[in-house]
Amino acid sequence: MTDAMHAIVTHPHLTPSQKTLALAAQADAALPYVPCSRALLAAMEQGVIGDMFEGHAPFKPRYVLPDYARFLKRGSEYLALTPATDLEDALMKLMVLYHHVPSVTNIPVFLGYLDQLLLPYCEDVSDEHLYQALKRFWIQLDRTLPDAFMHANIGPDDNRVCRMILRIDAELQQVAPNLTLMVDPSRTPRTLVRQATDNIIACSKPHIANWPVHQATFGDAEAHSPNMGIVSCYNALPIGGGANTLVRLNLKKVAEEANDLSTLLSHTLPHYGALMVELIDARSHFLHQESHFFNSFLVQEGLIDEKKFVPMFGVYAMAEAVNTLMARQGLCGEYGHDAVANEMAHDITKALSTFVAETPVKHGWRGRALLHAQGGLSIDQGTTPGVRIRYGYEPDPVTHLQALAPLHPYFEAGVSEILTLDDTIKGNPDALTDLCLGALQSGLREFTANTDGNDLVRITGYMVKKSEIAQFKQSGSRTNTTVLGAEASEMTTVTARQPRVVSAEFLAGARWTDTHEPS
Repeated sequence: MTDAMHAIVTHPHLTPSQKTLALAAQADAALPYVPCSRALLAAMEQGVIGDMFEGHAPFKPRYVLPDYARFLKRGSEYLALTPATDLEDALMKLMVLYHHVPSVTNIPVFLGYLDQLLLPYCEDVSDEHLYQALKRFWIQLDRTLPDAFMHANIGPDDNRVCRMILRIDAELQQVAPNLTLMVDPSRTPRTLVRQATDNIIACSKPHIANWPVHQATFGDAEAHSPNMGIVSCYNALPIGGGANTLVRLNLKKVAEEANDLSTLLSHTLPHYGALMVELIDARSHFLHQESHFFNSFLVQEGLIDEKKFVPMFGVYAMAEAVNTLMARQGLCGEYGHDAVANEMAHDITKALSTFVAETPVKHGWRGRALLHAQGGLSIDQGTTPGVRIRYGYEPDPVTHLQALAPLHPYFEAGVSEILTLDDTIKGNPDALTDLCLGALQSGLREFTANTDGNDLVRITGYMVKKSEIAQFKQSGSRTNTTVLGAEASEMTTVTARQPRVVSAEFLAGARWTDTHEPS
């Protein structure tokens, strides 16, 4: 370990803060691991189950989603801050609180629904004033919290702050913050969705999320105010809570231990599912019972609630698992292209969902974990993130989305696919809006796309710049997550995504007219 620490402090391209974070990770890894059975430890050593490098003895949750609206209205005794009084005051106080919100990356992964938070302070603010204030704020976020897992939400209602954030994000084309627009067919006008899809064409942001579907998981789907947020890459979690831990299951390795689908569903999957729950309970127990995290001012001032924290039961490598089982059963067909393969994925997903829903955990959302399609790690080799179609094997966009839409309802803690669009989309932007709205209408939880020619692209859900990856080895990067993008580009097939054309023949649902407004 001393050699590893010496390598960190003498690294020529890491900043002092990046070296500090790396040294802290070494200290976490030096602690005794939370108590686990021999069977679980063996599964982890074999790479069937993983803990996402959250530390051997977790002393903070993986993701935290404070109630920022409560903070702005009430201020904070701990931080000696009074309630916000105007736009500049609200922006300043949010930046202060952000520095006290922990996560697995040590940088906040949720910035709140910024349009809803800031709109009450904009009544007498001119458009030019709003533009300048939000632009400075956007630059400050990127420069002081340089991590692409930092995530802001906007929508689903149309308002001037929401529109201005989209305008500024397209202009600046920053890696951070990540951004999601919530869309509700009864509230969100097509013109706002069109501005967001135009942004995707320009800078591969934002994510576009299915508001009613997500809201229903964590409360009343008809509630006007948000009860959940999209954080980090594309993780869906309750506001006022978060994720106490995320563990993941390698479905490829699970499938390799099964002779056929029946064996996987009846034996192999339940076996490793039980070990996943053991790991969830072991890690959550230490966080909730021994770390004293839930004695913090965030709890005392009502910004988070211990009962609203969710263990995330993550899975990945669905594509490889299905293809393995198809071959072992003497069947031809590729996941994402073949009806039998797609149905097999649905059977596996349904079984996972049933197991997670029926299995209690010690510290969970209503006593349970939630299923999550985990986006992979930069060091993964030979596997595809979550339930995505293998890179380089993507079909046309509509076939692509139709293959995945039946799986999305099961992944209540988040699921995402990334379409890579040919540059010709720039000449047919309305087709992208139609594709997005059709996908949401088909039940997709999250619509995400890269435009092939852009410098700013998504890796698994976070943003990187191709130009910064190219220079990383020579000079490093001020953005902490560039190293992950560089690793992923070298060690995985993420760069093999096939750009596809969206044409009139491939529109995935009924068109909304340009004059559509919410009822």
